[in-house]
Amino acid sequence: MQEAELHDLSDDADYAASQQEGSASMMRCDSSKLSTSSETEGAEIVYLKDNVAIHPTQYAFERISGRLKLIKQGSALFMTWIPYKRQSTNAKLSEKDRNLYTIRAVPFADVRSIRRHTPALGWQYIIVVLSSGLAFPPLYFYNGGVREFLTTIKQHVFLVRSVEDTNVFLLNDFQNPLQRTLSSLELPRAVPIPSMPSAPVLPRESTSHENQERTDVGISDVSASIPQYNGKRRQKFHDPARDISIQVLEKFSFVTKFARETTSQLFRESHGNGFRPLERRKSNQSDDYSHKPSDDAEGVAVQSPVAPDPVEFDKLSLVWGKPRQPPLGLEEWATFLDSEGRVVDSKALRKRIFYGGIEHKLRKEVWAILLGHHTYESTYAERKHQRSIKKTEYETIKSQWQSISPAQAKRFTKFRERKGLIEKDVVRTDRSLSFYDGDDNPNVNLLRDILLTYSFYNFDLGYCQGMSDLLSPILLVMEDESESFWCFVALMECLGPNFNRDQSGMHSQLFALSKLVELLDNPLHNHFKQNDCLNYFFCFRWMLIQFKRELEYEKTMRLWEVLWTHYLSEHLHLYLSVAILKRYRGKIIGEQMDFDTLIRFINELSGRIDLDATLRDAEALCICAGERGADCIPPGTPPSLPVDNGLLYSQQDEVL
Repeated sequence: MQEAELHDLSDDADYAASQQEGSASMMRCDSSKLSTSSETEGAEIVYLKDNVAIHPTQYAFERISGRLKLIKQGSALFMTWIPYKRQSTNAKLSEKDRNLYTIRAVPFADVRSIRRHTPALGWQYIIVVLSSGLAFPPLYFYNGGVREFLTTIKQHVFLVRSVEDTNVFLLNDFQNPLQRTLSSLELPRAVPIPSMPSAPVLPRESTSHENQERTDVGISDVSASIPQYNGKRRQKFHDPARDISIQVLEKFSFVTKFARETTSQLFRESHGNGFRPLERRKSNQSDDYSHKPSDDAEGVAVQSPVAPDPVEFDKLSLVWGKPRQPPLGLEEWATFLDSEGRVVDSKALRKRIFYGGIEHKLRKEVWAILLGHHTYESTYAERKHQRSIKKTEYETIKSQWQSISPAQAKRFTKFRERKGLIEKDVVRTDRSLSFYDGDDNPNVNLLRDILLTYSFYNFDLGYCQGMSDLLSPILLVMEDESESFWCFVALMECLGPNFNRDQSGMHSQLFALSKLVELLDNPLHNHFKQNDCLNYFFCFRWMLIQFKRELEYEKTMRLWEVLWTHYLSEHLHLYLSVAILKRYRGKIIGEQMDFDTLIRFINELSGRIDLDATLRDAEALCICAGERGADCIPPGTPPSLPVDNGLLYSQQDEVL
């Protein structure tokens, strides 16, 4: 057995706690192996590393540390990661939370690739991607050992380095439909490799040092090379300053192009008129969205028996899903305020908005409070004073990029890249709306200025494609540059992890969605499993920009203000996703939709979702799921309210 490397990490409480068990726990592990030799005949630990951590949130202090092992049994190699049972730095996380991430006995026959991330500052981490397209959350090596990990694997498994990305290591052949589709994303290629022999199931390890485990996995990493942009292939280059999230979005647009019948891309650009997919459908300039979702696809669809819905959906919504109400108006709004402008009962206000939304003329005042730019307890005078202070602060931040001279910009690669990307995106954002329509529209320039200023305010996160979609409705409502900026800042405190370079925010949401579907509709979950759809990539756009491309503009604003109330759950958007999938479960299962067909079908739902009915269904599902539903969602899953502690976005440029 390879001994763990022990370094002085006295400032690391997790590791210090693990050291108290130290070699004794390793001896127990050896003794356990010997004492159960009849059950683990031939099993050998060939690699062991302590202090390997998973980050369930963006905060380092909430990490879950554990022990990573490679175990050889016969001709098969297995990987396990077991969280430590006693951890002092993340007391907020329960045993249940740690068990959610436990990795038990995964055979490398089921592993497709391993991506190594080596930031210039910070800790190295790896992402293990399975042949199914699923991936485990990033594993951070706080004490080094990535090179030894890969070297050990290579000694026992046929491992090849990708010819297109030296940080990606490929293992097994892929022949199933999902993997063929993923290959269309231009993930690093390799010649086909013969599949490994099926591996035996390892018995349980001793739980004296480790939690009871489950093999729950995260969602697939798709952060490889050659992005798709504007319908043209770019020149491939390795730029350490490149935002991985941007590549992800561009690759997802390529997914839908790869499926020949898929007619709408993620972040599809209009050619000629600047309309977005939903807006083009309205203007009858495209046939892509002019038909019902796959009703008559290929003539007559082949129907398969559909398992009954375990939750009687229609009856459920009748019992728990309350009718929607008219939007909150000015007169009613006044009843929620005292004489100085304070909100008297914030819960009652949030409940009222949850069930009815807000009249448009009132949104400017209420959105700033819902988003947290102003507090519920603030008075009229305090809000006015804060607007004045924040305007000055905004101008100070804005002046930082405005003062960059052309000569300085030539030597500031990151600034040039972000500025160029923002300028390309804003001219394609909601241009069919009169507020953004026309040449030299000053509101388009405001979008650009606010996003550039935000990239300096939050330099670690910067700018990623999709942020302009989130800012656009805020600017339209607030009609003020400074107020729009600070409301956008407040929104990004919750949704910023969606754009993390390691995609942790998207991983956790898609993972939670898969768990909720499994809880609330197991037959549908099994269909996705049988058809290689467990990665839930078809819901990627829903999560990233909060259904903005799925609904008409006014309905998008109404949905957002409902979500911002956090009335029933911080994660109502996940139940909303489950509600949509359950509404179409009969068609999805009956037509045996595979990955490509499902992407096409989901994209064709754009503009066809009944928001009121879906919100009612989502409410019913949230109440029905109760604590079991909450248990499916890892702590820190966006858009959880941020904790003012530690670094928000500790992203570092990678050395590729």
